Amino acid sequence: MLEERSRLRRLRDFTAADTLRDQLREGGWEVVDSAEGSSLQATAVPPRPRQVTLLTVLHGWPEDAERWLGSILRHHAGLDFEALLVDNSGDPRVAEWAAERSGEQVRVLTLEPAGFGAAVNAGLKAAAGEVVILFDPGVEAEGDLARPLLRALERPGVGIAAAFGLRGVGTVKHFHEHPGPEVDAVEGYCMAFRRAQALEVGGFDERFRFYRIADIEFSFRLRSRGLQAVVVAGLPIRRHAHRLWEEKGEEERERLSRKNFYRFLDKWGKRTDLLVH
Repeated sequence: MLEERSRLRRLRDFTAADTLRDQLREGGWEVVDSAEGSSLQATAVPPRPRQVTLLTVLHGWPEDAERWLGSILRHHAGLDFEALLVDNSGDPRVAEWAAERSGEQVRVLTLEPAGFGAAVNAGLKAAAGEVVILFDPGVEAEGDLARPLLRALERPGVGIAAAFGLRGVGTVKHFHEHPGPEVDAVEGYCMAFRRAQALEVGGFDERFRFYRIADIEFSFRLRSRGLQAVVVAGLPIRRHAHRLWEEKGEEERERLSRKNFYRFLDKWGKRTDLLVH
């Protein structure tokens, strides 16, 4: 078919040549034309749609990723899900670890190191699930986390459900942990939302290169569309060391957190109407 397309191009029958090109593309091949002639290149097969994508962003520490991945595979048998590992580390060790675990149910997306918000958004765009559950790789599932979160999202008006939540104290300038069920924002350790709605609000703010406050800002994006944020009590989850927090000195953590919080206030500082009353 490729030789026939080349013959048609030599005859300047470009309409027929384009028809053959489209047939090759439908069969999983892309035609690459060059001065030396034409060649075929296999196209990436898109993943099949899934009920849910379990997503995490890796910045290093493959031992943490191994614990997370093993726990979610162990406790979600029978669920129509994919695990999507976004490798944002730039670390060959992590890339090698991830590549060895790639398979039918585990996909790997490798990025040039980017900020936290941009890395999450790359995962959202690549996700095959109708629902995305975003995890910090420092957590470990001790039971089924996905099904209770999926049930929570089935409730009318709920746009985001999580293991841990926050409420403002009459202001958006201070938040404290709250057991819910309804909260002002959720924490990014384990949070579920519909992929389509996340993309509609622009995903995460890519100006948030450091992770702090990005989860609150994203929660407010969904809340501003009239959607509720809820905590699902009693989820079987364990939090281990938070590496992105622990790797930085106290002064640097405070500087980056303060920068993100001011960015959040610039956009949402006057939206006390979004607080749960």
